[in-house]
Amino acid sequence: MSIQYILEIIGTFAFAISGALAVKDLQNPDWFAALFTAFISSIGGGTLRDILLGSYPLVWISDITIIYAILAGVLATFIFFKFLLRLRKTLFLFDTFGIALFTIVGTEKALHLGVKPEIAVIMGVFSATMGGVIRDVMTNEIPIIYRKEVYATACLAGACSYLIFNDLGMERNTAFISASLVIIVIRLLAVKFEWSIPRFFR
Repeated sequence: MSIQYILEIIGTFAFAISGALAVKDLQNPDWFAALFTAFISSIGGGTLRDILLGSYPLVWISDITIIYAILAGVLATFIFFKFLLRLRKTLFLFDTFGIALFTIVGTEKALHLGVKPEIAVIMGVFSATMGGVIRDVMTNEIPIIYRKEVYATACLAGACSYLIFNDLGMERNTAFISASLVIIVIRLLAVKFEWSIPRFFR
C-alpha cells in the first residue's frame, strides 16, 4: 500500500467529515443528508476528473475502500459532532487537508494518463475543488472559490510545485507530501494574514 494511496484515503475521510458537518444548519440535517453531502464532497471532484480524462471505471466504483472511508467519516462526525464543533475552524481544517491531498492525487493521475502538464494541473485543481463547490451549492452556501479567501489558487500552487519537484527528480512520496504541504501552508497563512486574490474589476 503506497503512501499516495494512504493519503488519498485520508483525504477522502477528511472531505467526508467536511461534507457531513456542512449539513448541520440545514432545516432537516438527517442521516441521508449527511451521507449524501459527504459522498458528493468526497468523490465529486475525482469523478469529474475521471470523466473528463476518460478514466473508467471511476475510482470509487473500482475501489470499495473509498466508500468505507466516506462512511467512516460520516460515522466519526456523528459520534464526535459536539467535539468537532468546539474545535476552531474544524470545517476549514478538514477541507484544507482534503484539497491538499486531492490536488496532488489528481495531478499525478492525470500525468499517468499521458496528458500535458498544464492539463494535469487543471485536473488536480478540479479534483480538489469541485466536490466542495457542489457541497456548497447543495447546502445553500456561496461556493468557496467565489469568496475572498485563497482556495483554488493554493491548489494551483501545489500542483505546479509537484510538477517542479518531479522535474527535479525528487523521490515520488517526498514530492507528494512536499507539494501537499505547500497547499496546506498557503491556506493557513492566507487565513491567518487575510490574504486574498486581487479583484478582477476595480
